[in-house]
Amino acid sequence: MSLPAPSPDFKAQPSRRETALTAAFAHVDRLRASDFGGILRAPMIAAPGLSQAAGCNLHVKLENLQVTGSFKERGAYARMAALSFEERGRGVVAASAGNHAQGVARSAAAMGVTARIFMPTGTPMVKVHATRALGAEVEIAGADFDAAKALALTEAETTGAVFIHPFDDPVVLAGQGTLAMEMLEDQPDLDVLVFPVGGGGLAAGAGLAARRINPDIELVGVQSDLFPSFANRFHGEDRPIGGFTLAEGIAVREPGGLTGDILMDLLDEVLLVDERQIERALNLFISQMRVLPEGAGAVGLAAVLANPARFAGKKVGLVLSGGNVDTRLLSSLLLRDLARSHRLARFRIELVDVPGQLSAVSEIISRAEGNVTDVAYHKTFSDLPAKVTYIDISLEAQDAAHMDRIQAALQAAGFRVELAGY
Repeated sequence: MSLPAPSPDFKAQPSRRETALTAAFAHVDRLRASDFGGILRAPMIAAPGLSQAAGCNLHVKLENLQVTGSFKERGAYARMAALSFEERGRGVVAASAGNHAQGVARSAAAMGVTARIFMPTGTPMVKVHATRALGAEVEIAGADFDAAKALALTEAETTGAVFIHPFDDPVVLAGQGTLAMEMLEDQPDLDVLVFPVGGGGLAAGAGLAARRINPDIELVGVQSDLFPSFANRFHGEDRPIGGFTLAEGIAVREPGGLTGDILMDLLDEVLLVDERQIERALNLFISQMRVLPEGAGAVGLAAVLANPARFAGKKVGLVLSGGNVDTRLLSSLLLRDLARSHRLARFRIELVDVPGQLSAVSEIISRAEGNVTDVAYHKTFSDLPAKVTYIDISLEAQDAAHMDRIQAALQAAGFRVELAGY
C-alpha cells in the first residue's frame, strides 16, 4: 500500500526533495508489508492519570518497549535495509548519543554487517554497554553529538564505510514515520501529535506520515530550553545553546538540513521545557503509568503539562520515545521527587550534649510514625557551645502534612528543629 499524496497545504520544496521522500516512503511501505525487521508495533494506550494532570485526553505510544528501548531502530532498520550488497560489505559507521547506535547495531548484527559507532563523552553507560552487547564496535569520543558525528564522517571517508545518519536522511525519517502511521491507525481521531525534536528525524518523518493521513492534525515539536537549536530557527530567536540536560538524546546544537526545512513547513508550534519540567514528567510517567522513560522520552509530556491552555480538551498523542535511562540518575530523580513532595526531609535538631537525647528524638519520631533513613551526629565541627550539639536526621513520611506533624511533635517536646533541606 502506498501513502496518499501530501495534502494541498503542504509546502513542498523543490522536486528533488519530494522525489527522494516519495521513494523513501515507498521503500518503507514495502518493509511494513513484511515483518519490518521484527520491530515491535508498540502499544498506544490511554493515560487517565496523566490526562487528569494535564487537562486533556492523552494517549501514549510506548516506544520504550522496543528491543533497543527506543523508536530509533525504525529509521536505522529502514536505512540498513536499503543498503546494496556491495555497501553491506564495506560496513557502516554512525554517531549517536545512544539510541540510534543501538538501532544500527541491532540491524547490522541481523544483516551480518560490521558497525562502528562513535558516541560522545558523557553518554550514559547503559547505552554504551547496550550498543556493545548488540555487537557493534564503540568509540567514545567527542564532547557532544556534533563532535562525534564529525569523527564518524572522517571514519567513513577514510575506510569507505557507509555513514548511517541518525536523522538527516530521507529513508531514516521515513522509517521513523511508521510510528505516526501506527498511532493514527490505533487512534484515528487524535487532534494533536507532540514529538521531541533533536535532529528532527522523528518529528519530520512522523509529521509527514501523519499529515498524509490526516491533513488537519496539529503537530507540535518540543525541545529542551538548554538546546533550543530548532526553536531558535522556528521563532527567529538566538537563545544560547549548551549545558547539562536530562534530555541528552535531543541535545543537538544544529537541526538537520533536510529535517529542519521539512519542520519549518510542517510544525504548528515548537515549545521549550526546562529541566524541572522534564524531571516532573519523568516522575509522572513512573508513578502514574509505571513505565520507565529517559529524559528525551519525557519532553512531550513535559510540554503538555507546562502549557495546559494550549492542549485543553484535546485528544493528544504522545510518544514515550526512549527508555534507556541511567540507573544512578533514576535513583536520584526518585529521591528528589520524594523530597519535593515533602515525603522525604532532613531535620537539623539542636541537642544538649547529655545521654538520652538521641533516644528521646527517636521515640518522638517513632510515635509520630515517621521512618528514619539516616542520622548524622555533629559535635566537633560546630560553632555551638561545648554543651550543645546537633544532629541531622533524614526521614520519610506519608505526605507533606504528616511531615509537618512530625516536626510539630519534636518542637512540642522542646527541641529546636530546623528544616535542613528538601
